[in-house]
Amino acid sequence: MSTSASNPYPLVGLRDNERATVMVKDVTIGCGPPVLIAGPCAVETETQMFQAAEMARAAGARLLRGGAFKPRTSPYSFQGLALNGLRLLHQASVGTALPLVTEVVDTRDVETVAQYADMLQIGARNMHNFALLRAVGATRMPVLLKRGVAATIDEWLYAAEYIAQAGGEAIVLCERGIRTFETRTRFTLDVAAVPVLRQLTKLPVMVDPSHAAGERRLVLPLARASLAAGADGLLVELHPDPAKAACDGPQALIGTDIPKLAALMRADHGIRE
Repeated sequence: MSTSASNPYPLVGLRDNERATVMVKDVTIGCGPPVLIAGPCAVETETQMFQAAEMARAAGARLLRGGAFKPRTSPYSFQGLALNGLRLLHQASVGTALPLVTEVVDTRDVETVAQYADMLQIGARNMHNFALLRAVGATRMPVLLKRGVAATIDEWLYAAEYIAQAGGEAIVLCERGIRTFETRTRFTLDVAAVPVLRQLTKLPVMVDPSHAAGERRLVLPLARASLAAGADGLLVELHPDPAKAACDGPQALIGTDIPKLAALMRADHGIRE
């Protein structure tokens, strides 16, 4: 399919104000109330995962998230439980009746992860992994595509085109903060990306305030800003005991945050344009 200056994204671009929705089992993302995806950064133990899944359900989550494969900046950091983690995620998903979103980091693992997950996540580090984008697109499963930490919006949308070219039409974009000169937050949340994308793409747009903040106290304020900007949902990390978390403990919401998160998701955020 050819492109032009007026239509650089022939598969995921916005045409005639048509908005796409993505179905993950019985959950609709886009063109409706915002959807919460919640869970721990990584699966660590059976007890931790099941407690976190119950927290997610109590917060009003419609989907459960968690990492079994964890690409980390340091090779000495916790890398996830791999296949055992997938099994625990699947059990928690079944136990809470929440469809599962989990990251795939290697083309060799796509088939295996697809057997357990209901939605495949492409993390920020892999947004430019074109072989992986094609591989997840070929599964025709729903895909959550995170923005790379140094990616422009155009590069992000071209990554979505790679998935769509391979046959994956059910794509949800996820803003998770970009790298700037600011050091007071882990990344800088680009809230403006939400309304900008509304003018460029038909795809639903979610926001991950946890990775942008890097600090628990900032997550809910950033979540409110994201929904006010028109996001179709949130991807939030939580943990039953963040002090013992194998990764990203400081940004994970705790038990006392759950009622506040639930109230935020119940609030009337207006029509997502």
